[in-house]
Amino acid sequence: MTRILGIDPGSQRTGVGIVDVDAAGKLTHVFHGALAVAGEASFPLRLKRIFDELNDIIAAHHPDECGIERVFMARNADSALKLGQARGAAICAVVSRGIAVHEYAATEVKQAVVGTGRGDKAQVQHMVGILLGLKGPLQADAADALAIAVAHAHTRASLQRVGIPRTAWRRR
Repeated sequence: MTRILGIDPGSQRTGVGIVDVDAAGKLTHVFHGALAVAGEASFPLRLKRIFDELNDIIAAHHPDECGIERVFMARNADSALKLGQARGAAICAVVSRGIAVHEYAATEVKQAVVGTGRGDKAQVQHMVGILLGLKGPLQADAADALAIAVAHAHTRASLQRVGIPRTAWRRR
């Protein structure tokens, strides 16, 4: 059994999701939530809160591996920089616990969960709920984090079957 932490980084809200995957590829929901950090007095305190809360979640659930969404270039450079810093705080929290971090583009996550890299948020939320047997609506950031964990579970299983490194996964 492997426990996978998925993180959807954000400077106002960071999604967190944890799934277990067994040797046969069966997924089991463990935890999900969104760290709402927008209320902090300053941006550096938001980053600290992301770091601290992720450390608490890691201590409580003991994940083995982590998947995190890659930064995409937004139209607003300031937003992209803040997103990158939030992502850095999350990565530091994970790496400080000795957990391997695997990065995924949003299109890779959507492809793994929805079947197309152009799926929308509603489709991701719906499919995550179906794949993990969850009832009721999922908060968008938490659903994205669970989707990242699911995408990592699928990718690692595929890589183990074909026996190639992830760096060779995509041809450019």
